[in-house]
Formats: sequence, structure tokens, C-alpha cells
Amino acid sequence: MLQNLHVKNLALIDEIEVNFNPGLNILTGETGAGKSIILGSIDLALGGKYSADMLRSGAPYGLVELIFEIDDQDILNQLEALEVYPEEGVLVLSRRLMEGRSTSKINGETVTKNTLQEVADLLIDVHGQQEHQTLLSKRNHLMLLDLYGGAKIFELKRENLACYQKYRECLAALEDFGMDESERKKESSFLAFEIQEIQDAKLQQDEDEILEEQYRRMQAGKKLTESTYTAYQYTSSGAGANASDLLSRAIQALSDIESFDKEGGELYRQLVEVDSLLNDFNRELSEYEKSLSFSEEEFYQIETRLNEINHLKSKYGDRVDKILTYMAEKERRLSELEQYESHLADLKRNTEEAAIELANVSEALSKARKKASTDFVNEISQGLRDLNFLAVKFEMRFHRLEKCGRDGIDEAEFYISTNPGEPVKALRDVASGGELSRIMLAIKAVLAEEEATPTLIFDEIDAGISGITAGKVAGKLHLIGRKRQVICITHLPQIAAMADVHYLIEKTSTNARTQTEIVSLDEKSSVEELARILGGERITKRVMETAWEMKEMAKAERRTG
Repeated sequence: MLQNLHVKNLALIDEIEVNFNPGLNILTGETGAGKSIILGSIDLALGGKYSADMLRSGAPYGLVELIFEIDDQDILNQLEALEVYPEEGVLVLSRRLMEGRSTSKINGETVTKNTLQEVADLLIDVHGQQEHQTLLSKRNHLMLLDLYGGAKIFELKRENLACYQKYRECLAALEDFGMDESERKKESSFLAFEIQEIQDAKLQQDEDEILEEQYRRMQAGKKLTESTYTAYQYTSSGAGANASDLLSRAIQALSDIESFDKEGGELYRQLVEVDSLLNDFNRELSEYEKSLSFSEEEFYQIETRLNEINHLKSKYGDRVDKILTYMAEKERRLSELEQYESHLADLKRNTEEAAIELANVSEALSKARKKASTDFVNEISQGLRDLNFLAVKFEMRFHRLEKCGRDGIDEAEFYISTNPGEPVKALRDVASGGELSRIMLAIKAVLAEEEATPTLIFDEIDAGISGITAGKVAGKLHLIGRKRQVICITHLPQIAAMADVHYLIEKTSTNARTQTEIVSLDEKSSVEELARILGGERITKRVMETAWEMKEMAKAERRTG
């Protein structure tokens, strides 16, 4: 349920905070006090349309925050599917409003407007004049019946949707397969060419990766062989001008110095040692060169094979496994074309079977709907009589569609007569705005057990009613409030008297600034507010007595109802 509303710097609101309660929460106040701003604030927090002129004059930003307490496991599961996780059963929806833009958050994490609205749809249901108007669309009538039908109709609708999607897939496959003889020959010829090209390559799974690794190693081996050979040419004897020959000549040139000069003899011995080391190096280098194996022919074969595979990759897929998958798909398609008549017959049979399956499920769904509609209509009719539609006749008429669709084969519409002797007519043709609000209330009362949304908000539910009818509406709101949290803005004392919790919205002026405030009323203050609604500016003793009497009667009705 909605636990808390916090609004800052919005229109006439400087800053308000109100804690709501279970049951029937009633908001009253004088005309212009800002009741519409309260509902508008909630709408903004739920992702409603925002413009900068909604900000309080001179304020740099506005803020609307709703705190919900959630204990319904089904709602928790749906929130989890949206990757939204309440903290200890609490979810905070907030929207910060700035010049020309706004930011929405859930439990402190920024979310998109779509996510915010999806979450809001699970938690709260707002019914104002616009929502009552949804009854004028017959498309919504079937949706309300399906909701009333519960799990059985939901399961049939799910099955119907699956059958419809299967039928559409079969139909699309059949339509795509249709072609004349010349088209079949042309496509078959092209497919055969592609398949043959891939088959001729005799590809092996992962062959490209294996060859590429071998190719990289052989490229490195080729470079190493060339480098080793070049080094050997520069250092070994018998290779022309090289380090070994040059050292031999140097040794011969210094050989005579050794017997004449001690220092020269030391240099001579060092040079002989260098020659010895170089000879050892050349032997090892020669052995290393022999250990390196590189075949120009094998290198060329691998390079050629990789070029062939890369050519196929450029046409059929960037890996060998994708090329083989592509070939398998084309072989399947070629087989279909080569057995055109047989495959066409299979597609037609599959489509016909899917159509029959869809028709059977749609028929079962239609029967379930018509069966559920009897009780649905009876309960709504009783609810309307409870709301002072004394001579009401309420019906739901079904029309069979030409084709089965994703929602079945039914089209349904509410028909009503609210006056004795008048024939029933389509609801959209006869209901006034005030009647629509009461009809919606009757439907919501019937659906109170079926709908999961924990909080209902009603605005303009009292449009065009008074007297006995107002009392009936109050009783119905209380009935819904026993199962769900209800928040209702009203101008009528009969409805206000039925409140489990009563709030007053009032406008005050301080330092030449006007602002809206909201306060929770105790019983005495609630009666005084009822008296104000009843008597206006002049509240007499009799008006106060009437207000107390209304409050006591409402308390008695709440106890027995």
C-alpha cells in the first residue's frame, strides 16, 4: 500500500508530508485548496507529464516521493522480473523536477520513465474522469471480464496466444514458400552452386583455427631459419669474408709478437681464445640450424588452403562452423525445393492443423467467458443497485469475430438501461460522466478480489450525485477499502463520514505567500469538517448535530458492513 507522500516546491505546495493508512482514506477541502495538486503530485511521481510551470514560483527544483510497503509475493515476483528489489518490503518512487527536465528514481537508483510506469502499474491504480472514460471503449469490457474470470480464463488466453503465434508462423512459412516454376529453378540452381562450392572445399570442424596457428608458427620458423643462416654466413669459415677467416689472419699476424713482447703475447693469447670461442659458437649454431625444420612446400600448401577458406568465409560466415551451418540450411532449403509439392502439402497441412487448434482453444475460451459473464453481470447489476441504480438493467453482449485473434474470437460490450421502460443500449451511447464513475466503482468492487493492485485512488467519484446515492457510493468505497487501500478525494459529507482516516487539504497565507497544507483529522476535527461541508461558512448547532449523526451512522455501517 501507499505508506507516505512527500511533496516539495510544487505549485502551491511549499512542502508537505502525509502518511496514509489501510482502508478508506478520505481527502476533503474547500474549492481551490489544492486537492487536484495532491493527485497531480502522485501522478507526477508515477511518471505523469511534467512542465516547468508546475514548479512553485522561485523554487530551483521540485520533488515528489512515494513510499510503498509491499507484502504481496506475486507483486514482489513481478518487480523482480523488472529487476526492481524492495528493501525490507519498502519501495521508494521519487521524481526530482527541474527546469525543462526531471529525474526518476526507485530506491535511489535512476530508472527510465517506462520502468517507472511499469512499476507504478503494479502498485497503484488511479481513477479520475479520464479513467472512467475507458468504459466507453468496448475493447476494455472484455479485458474486465477476463480479469474477473481469473486463472481459468488466464490459462486459456495464454494457450490461445501460443496457438495464434504458431498459426501465424505456419501461415507465414506457407506464404513465403509459394513460388512459380522458374523461381524454383533459379533458386535451386543458386543453392546447388553454393552447396557444391562448400562441399568441394571439404572443410573440417575448427580447421581454420588449426591452420592459422600452424601458419603463424611456420612464419616464425621461416624468419628464424633465415636469420640463423645469415648469422652463420657471417661467422663461419668457408663462407667468404667472415669472422672466422678474419680471426685466423689476425692470429697469424700476431704469432711472431709472442716471443718478443710479453704484453703482445698476452694479446695474442686472447685472440686465440676468441677464435676458439667462435669455433665453438659456429658448431652450436650449425647444430641449431639443422634442428630448425621449415618446408617451403608445406608453407605454401597451408597458405593456399587458408586463402581458400578465407574466400568461403567472406561469402558464407566468419568461421568454419558457421559455413557448415550455412551449408546445412541451404541443403535443407534445396531439399524443400526439390520436393516442392510434398513440402507445400506439409506446410498446408501444418497451417490447417494450427488453424483448427486455434479455433478449438478460442472456442473453449469463448465458452468460459460466456459462463463467467453470467456471474459477472449479476454482481455488477447488484453493485449498481447498491449505488442507487434502482431499475437498472445491465448486460454483456458477445459478437463473434470473423477470424480468431491473439485474444480469441470474442468481441464483447456492456449494455445498460438505467430507467424503467427504456431498452438497453450500448454503455458508450447512454452513460453520463457521473454514471460512468459509479459504474466503474461497481466494477471495481466486483473485481476487488481479482485485481492485485494494492492501492486505488478515486477522484471525481462523486460527480453528479448527492443524497441517498452519495451514501450508497460511500458504502461501496468502504467495502472496497476492506480489501484494498482506497484514497478518495470528495466534496460530499456522506462519503467523507465513511472515512477510516480523514485528511483536510487547506490553503494558508504566510508572509504574502499562499501554500497548500494537508493534515490528518481526529474524530472531533473530522466532524467539524463534515459540518463545514454541510453548512458552508455558517455552521450552526443543528449542522454540527447533523455532522455528528452522520459520523455515528457511518461508524455503525462500517461495523456491520
